[in-house]
Amino acid sequence: MKQIKILFGISGIALLPLLTNSCSGNGYTAQQERTTQGAVGGAVLGGIIGHQSGRALEGAAIGGAAGGAAGYATAR
Repeated sequence: MKQIKILFGISGIALLPLLTNSCSGNGYTAQQERTTQGAVGGAVLGGIIGHQSGRALEGAAIGGAAGGAAGYATAR
């Protein structure tokens, strides 16, 4: 069962760019889109990893901050 949860989590992260691309028609810059995608992806991944150690909220917060910073830094 644990492997199925991990598989669904990874699948969800892989689909994040598709889910967050709705920003493109709303006047957001590429940097804002990448920052949002990174933050959401990091929060999801951090929540999954944190859940394994019993600290899902802390993992999501740290993952969201790290993902947002990475998205901001890699935007062109």
